[in-house]
Amino acid sequence: MEVFGSSGTRGVANEELTPAFVMRVAKAAGTAWGVERVAIARDTRYTGRMLADAAASGLASTGTDVDRLGILPTPGAQFYAEREAIPVIVITASHNPPQYNGVKLVGSDGIELAVSDLEEVEETLVTEGFTVAPWDETGRSRDVDGVVREYVDELLEAASVETIADAELTVALDPGHGAGALTSPQFLRDLGCRVVTVNSQPDGHFPGRDPEPVVDNLTDLGRLVRATDADVGIAHDGDADRAIFFDENGEYVEGDATLAALAAAELETGDTAVSAVNVSQRLVDVVTDVGAELELTPIGSTNIITRIEELTENGRRVPIAGEGNGGIFFPGYRLARDGAFTAAQFLELVAERPVSEIVSPYDGYANVRHNVAYESTAERDAMLDAAANHAKSADAELNTRDGYRLDYGDAWVLARPSGTEPLVRVYAEARDGERAAELAEGMYETLVNAKAEA
Repeated sequence: MEVFGSSGTRGVANEELTPAFVMRVAKAAGTAWGVERVAIARDTRYTGRMLADAAASGLASTGTDVDRLGILPTPGAQFYAEREAIPVIVITASHNPPQYNGVKLVGSDGIELAVSDLEEVEETLVTEGFTVAPWDETGRSRDVDGVVREYVDELLEAASVETIADAELTVALDPGHGAGALTSPQFLRDLGCRVVTVNSQPDGHFPGRDPEPVVDNLTDLGRLVRATDADVGIAHDGDADRAIFFDENGEYVEGDATLAALAAAELETGDTAVSAVNVSQRLVDVVTDVGAELELTPIGSTNIITRIEELTENGRRVPIAGEGNGGIFFPGYRLARDGAFTAAQFLELVAERPVSEIVSPYDGYANVRHNVAYESTAERDAMLDAAANHAKSADAELNTRDGYRLDYGDAWVLARPSGTEPLVRVYAEARDGERAAELAEGMYETLVNAKAEA
């Protein structure tokens, strides 16, 4: 898929991702879906309303009525889709920088479209085989109020409220000026937690920090945990489908450690977990210890969702899936990444013991990441060719499911193109920090040299 990639389509708003393009995507989706009604939601980005208007116009031109949900976390939009049994277009760039925006398509079952469904929409987009309604049969729009509260109520029905409330936890929350600012503070208070916040005002310029919840962007959250003696810190990305945690000492918890801890609580013998090709050894160890199986996919929520559906259809139980970036699925709840629900599942563990103890079995792994930006297809292709040559000469097991992953037994390194930004990403992991840094630096230098010669 050239348009939708691993998690929707994204670009710099009004440059790459224009209203005209979003309108065409909406027309393609409306044509492919062929339903009477579709909803539109958005995150807090400055260009969100403009692009939501374009999407609404595109849908209306195909004869589709539109429910305008306004600002809502992506998992909240998925809740609405499932409840109303209608598809949803979400205007969001998730964790990308403020100047970006994007389009994500959700089916009437509340699940992001599978690869085959996205390909149908993409084919309609490319061929411009749009349905065109007569002037007096074009769709109408209506604003829908109250979905924020209804989504929070649904979360409360699924969470272990009594267990969490009895623990009387103090939670430091950083929704990063994103859509989670409208829902997570109230949800956590309704869980019985004392909640203190930073960057909790919805603001599409993201003045306090960039939307991606990585350690370099979360300094204020660590300070807030320490200043308020909080039991845990929680951070979201722009559309609140991810959750990242800090321990009671204000120390950042690797997302891979969180995923491993939650997997250990969810998995039973014979179960299957699903993750991506950049999976941490932490999760591999958990799966092995409980006698479960691990399925790997290319990186991105679309690929993980597709594999979960395939496994479920074949009678396999998949209680947990996801990646180490904080995007975790609990398919028994909903086949959607939901930062607020992930937070509740983690708080259930925190109710029993401190965060540092929860994740301590998954310490001792060092992770290094680098990004190499490119400005042209030629630069990208040169870097990927160099990564392929680097892989061929390495004394390691090669996995090319998504990019080039080299497993050395004691460590691994992966180079792959981002599905959402003009970057080639490098990941490395080892129990020894110097070893991880060495592998990452070797791959990084290979890419940089190739880019310079392109």
